[in-house]
Amino acid sequence: DIPIVAYDFGIKYNILRCLRRHGFDVTVVPATASPEEVLGYNPAGIFLSNGPGDPAALGYAVHSVNDLLKTDLPIFGICLGHQILGQALGGRTFKLKFGHRGANHPVKDLESGSIEITSQNHGFAVDEKTLPDGVEIDRINLNDGTVEGMRHRKRPIFSVQYHPEASPGPHDSASLFGKFRQLIGQA
Repeated sequence: DIPIVAYDFGIKYNILRCLRRHGFDVTVVPATASPEEVLGYNPAGIFLSNGPGDPAALGYAVHSVNDLLKTDLPIFGICLGHQILGQALGGRTFKLKFGHRGANHPVKDLESGSIEITSQNHGFAVDEKTLPDGVEIDRINLNDGTVEGMRHRKRPIFSVQYHPEASPGPHDSASLFGKFRQLIGQA
Protein backbone atom coordinates (compact mmCIF):
# COMPACT_ATOMS: atom_id res chain seq x y z
CA ASP A 1 0.00 0.00 0.00
CA ILE A 2 1.30 3.39 -1.03
CA PRO A 3 0.51 6.05 1.59
CA ILE A 4 -1.09 9.21 0.20
CA VAL A 5 -3.01 12.10 1.67
CA ALA A 6 -6.28 13.18 0.04
CA TYR A 7 -7.58 16.69 0.63
CA ASP A 8 -11.34 16.57 1.08
CA PHE A 9 -12.87 19.50 -0.78
CA GLY A 10 -16.09 17.47 -1.18
CA ILE A 11 -14.61 14.09 -2.05
CA LYS A 12 -16.84 11.34 -3.42
CA TYR A 13 -16.76 7.87 -1.92
CA ASN A 14 -16.03 6.32 -5.32
CA ILE A 15 -12.80 8.34 -5.59
CA LEU A 16 -11.61 6.67 -2.40
CA ARG A 17 -12.59 3.27 -3.83
CA CYS A 18 -10.66 3.97 -7.04
CA LEU A 19 -7.58 5.09 -5.13
CA ARG A 20 -7.76 2.01 -2.90
CA ARG A 21 -8.25 -0.25 -5.94
CA HIS A 22 -4.98 1.13 -7.34
CA GLY A 23 -3.04 0.25 -4.20
CA PHE A 24 -3.16 3.47 -2.22
CA ASP A 25 -3.47 3.66 1.55
CA VAL A 26 -5.45 6.91 1.76
CA THR A 27 -5.50 9.32 4.69
CA VAL A 28 -8.26 11.89 4.18
CA VAL A 29 -7.72 15.36 5.63
CA PRO A 30 -10.13 18.31 5.72
CA ALA A 31 -9.84 21.15 3.22
CA THR A 32 -8.32 23.33 5.94
CA ALA A 33 -5.46 20.94 6.78
CA SER A 34 -2.10 22.68 6.90
CA PRO A 35 0.86 21.55 4.82
CA GLU A 36 2.63 20.61 8.06
CA GLU A 37 -0.26 18.34 9.06
CA VAL A 38 -0.28 16.70 5.62
CA LEU A 39 3.49 16.15 5.63
CA GLY A 40 3.22 14.70 9.14
CA TYR A 41 1.61 11.61 7.57
CA ASN A 42 4.75 11.04 5.44
CA PRO A 43 2.77 10.60 2.21
CA ALA A 44 4.28 9.37 -1.03
CA GLY A 45 1.82 11.62 -2.88
CA ILE A 46 -1.01 14.10 -2.49
CA PHE A 47 -4.48 13.91 -4.02
CA LEU A 48 -6.66 17.03 -4.42
CA SER A 49 -10.32 16.06 -4.57
CA ASN A 50 -13.36 17.41 -6.31
CA GLY A 51 -15.86 19.64 -4.55
CA PRO A 52 -18.37 22.43 -5.06
CA GLY A 53 -17.95 26.15 -5.35
CA ASP A 54 -15.86 28.98 -6.70
CA PRO A 55 -12.16 28.12 -6.50
CA ALA A 56 -11.28 31.82 -6.18
CA ALA A 57 -12.89 31.77 -2.71
CA LEU A 58 -10.50 29.07 -1.45
CA GLY A 59 -7.36 31.09 -0.85
CA TYR A 60 -6.46 28.99 2.19
CA ALA A 61 -6.41 25.81 0.04
CA VAL A 62 -4.42 27.49 -2.73
CA HIS A 63 -1.88 28.67 -0.14
CA SER A 64 -1.54 25.14 1.31
CA VAL A 65 -1.12 23.54 -2.12
CA ASN A 66 1.40 26.23 -3.08
CA ASP A 67 3.47 25.26 -0.03
CA LEU A 68 3.13 21.55 -0.86
CA LEU A 69 4.37 22.20 -4.42
CA LYS A 70 7.76 23.01 -2.86
CA THR A 71 8.12 19.43 -1.59
CA ASP A 72 8.38 17.73 -5.00
CA LEU A 73 5.81 15.13 -3.91
CA PRO A 74 3.62 13.82 -6.75
CA ILE A 75 0.27 15.63 -6.84
CA PHE A 76 -2.92 14.63 -8.68
CA GLY A 77 -5.97 16.89 -8.69
CA ILE A 78 -9.45 16.47 -10.11
CA CYS A 79 -12.26 18.99 -10.66
CA LEU A 80 -12.02 21.59 -7.87
CA GLY A 81 -8.59 20.13 -7.00
CA HIS A 82 -7.54 20.84 -10.61
CA GLN A 83 -8.68 24.45 -10.26
CA ILE A 84 -6.94 24.91 -6.90
CA LEU A 85 -3.76 23.42 -8.35
CA GLY A 86 -4.02 25.77 -11.34
CA GLN A 87 -4.15 28.74 -8.98
CA ALA A 88 -1.32 27.41 -6.81
CA LEU A 89 0.83 27.11 -9.94
CA GLY A 90 0.19 30.78 -10.69
CA GLY A 91 -2.88 30.66 -12.93
CA ARG A 92 -6.37 32.06 -12.52
CA THR A 93 -9.84 30.60 -12.88
CA PHE A 94 -12.97 32.04 -14.43
CA LYS A 95 -16.70 31.32 -14.41
CA LEU A 96 -17.94 29.51 -17.49
CA LYS A 97 -20.86 31.07 -19.34
CA PHE A 98 -22.42 27.60 -19.42
CA GLY A 99 -21.12 25.07 -16.91
CA HIS A 100 -20.14 21.55 -17.88
CA ARG A 101 -22.74 19.20 -16.42
CA GLY A 102 -23.47 15.51 -16.95
CA ALA A 103 -21.86 12.69 -18.89
CA ASN A 104 -20.63 12.31 -22.45
CA HIS A 105 -18.40 15.38 -22.61
CA PRO A 106 -15.65 14.78 -25.21
CA VAL A 107 -12.12 15.56 -24.02
CA LYS A 108 -9.09 15.31 -26.28
CA ASP A 109 -5.78 14.02 -24.93
CA LEU A 110 -3.37 16.27 -26.83
CA GLU A 111 -0.43 13.87 -26.45
CA SER A 112 -2.06 10.69 -27.76
CA GLY A 113 -4.80 12.30 -29.85
CA SER A 114 -7.37 10.01 -28.25
CA ILE A 115 -10.81 11.21 -27.19
CA GLU A 116 -12.12 10.42 -23.71
CA ILE A 117 -15.83 10.52 -22.99
CA THR A 118 -16.09 12.09 -19.55
CA SER A 119 -18.44 12.95 -16.73
CA GLN A 120 -18.35 16.57 -15.58
CA ASN A 121 -19.97 18.85 -13.03
CA HIS A 122 -18.37 22.28 -12.74
CA GLY A 123 -19.01 25.93 -13.48
CA PHE A 124 -15.43 27.24 -13.43
CA ALA A 125 -12.31 26.60 -15.51
CA VAL A 126 -8.58 27.30 -15.42
CA ASP A 127 -7.54 30.17 -17.70
CA GLU A 128 -4.88 28.74 -20.02
CA LYS A 129 -3.38 32.16 -20.75
CA THR A 130 -2.50 32.74 -17.09
CA LEU A 131 -0.52 29.53 -16.52
CA PRO A 132 3.28 29.77 -16.34
CA ASP A 133 5.56 28.28 -19.01
CA GLY A 134 6.35 25.23 -16.86
CA VAL A 135 2.74 24.04 -17.07
CA GLU A 136 1.51 22.22 -20.16
CA ILE A 137 -2.12 21.87 -21.19
CA ASP A 138 -2.54 18.20 -22.10
CA ARG A 139 -6.34 17.88 -22.44
CA ILE A 140 -9.00 20.17 -23.87
CA ASN A 141 -12.78 20.15 -23.98
CA LEU A 142 -13.92 19.56 -27.55
CA ASN A 143 -17.19 21.42 -27.01
CA ASP A 144 -15.72 24.79 -25.99
CA GLY A 145 -11.91 24.46 -26.05
CA THR A 146 -11.43 25.01 -22.32
CA VAL A 147 -8.65 23.40 -20.29
CA GLU A 148 -9.54 19.87 -19.16
CA GLY A 149 -6.10 18.71 -18.06
CA MET A 150 -2.65 20.04 -17.28
CA ARG A 151 0.69 18.77 -16.10
CA HIS A 152 3.95 20.23 -14.96
CA ARG A 153 6.67 19.81 -17.56
CA LYS A 154 9.41 18.77 -15.10
CA ARG A 155 7.68 17.64 -11.92
CA PRO A 156 5.23 14.80 -11.08
CA ILE A 157 2.16 17.04 -10.99
CA PHE A 158 -0.98 16.69 -13.07
CA SER A 159 -4.71 17.29 -12.91
CA VAL A 160 -7.95 16.96 -14.83
CA GLN A 161 -11.11 19.03 -14.73
CA TYR A 162 -13.50 16.10 -15.08
CA HIS A 163 -14.33 13.00 -13.01
CA PRO A 164 -12.23 9.90 -13.81
CA GLU A 165 -13.99 8.08 -10.96
CA ALA A 166 -17.44 8.53 -12.52
CA SER A 167 -19.90 5.97 -11.32
CA PRO A 168 -21.71 4.43 -13.19
CA GLY A 169 -19.52 5.83 -15.95
CA PRO A 170 -18.12 6.61 -18.43
CA HIS A 171 -14.85 4.90 -17.49
CA ASP A 172 -12.56 6.14 -20.30
CA SER A 173 -10.42 8.07 -17.77
CA ALA A 174 -10.12 5.50 -14.97
CA SER A 175 -6.48 4.89 -15.96
CA LEU A 176 -5.51 8.27 -14.48
CA PHE A 177 -5.38 6.68 -11.02
CA GLY A 178 -2.81 4.22 -12.41
CA LYS A 179 -0.87 7.15 -13.88
CA PHE A 180 -0.72 8.71 -10.40
CA ARG A 181 0.61 5.43 -8.98
CA GLN A 182 3.23 5.28 -11.74
CA LEU A 183 4.39 8.87 -11.00
CA ILE A 184 4.80 8.02 -7.34
CA GLY A 185 6.83 4.94 -8.27
CA GLN A 186 9.16 7.13 -10.34
CA ALA A 187 9.55 9.85 -7.71
